[in-house]
Amino acid sequence: MQSDQLDYFPILMQLVLAVGFVVATIIGSSFLGPKRSSKNKDKNFECGIESVGNARMPFSVKYFLVAILFVLFDVEVIFMYPWAVNFREMGWMGLAKMGIFMFLLVVGFFYVMKKKGLEWE
Repeated sequence: MQSDQLDYFPILMQLVLAVGFVVATIIGSSFLGPKRSSKNKDKNFECGIESVGNARMPFSVKYFLVAILFVLFDVEVIFMYPWAVNFREMGWMGLAKMGIFMFLLVVGFFYVMKKKGLEWE
């Protein structure tokens, strides 16, 4: 093997071991696991609450919009942590870049507020 190929060997080995473990666990559990079935065991169960109604009940689009916006703004805030840790090393250029980033973040937030994306009514 060449030197370049040897650099990727640990990654390939880890991938093979991970996939092998998953496959072995699935096959092992299907052979070793109990196969007893009953009416009570096959019922749907959700956090101790009895299931009522149809599971295919439609959700409001607002629910998904708020969830996506939460994830979007949450991920954008995560980008502030490396900046805060390296604030002194980045100097004024880092401050300017974070200012632009924050400006765009606030503009996006005000756009969502103007479009009433976070209101439930």
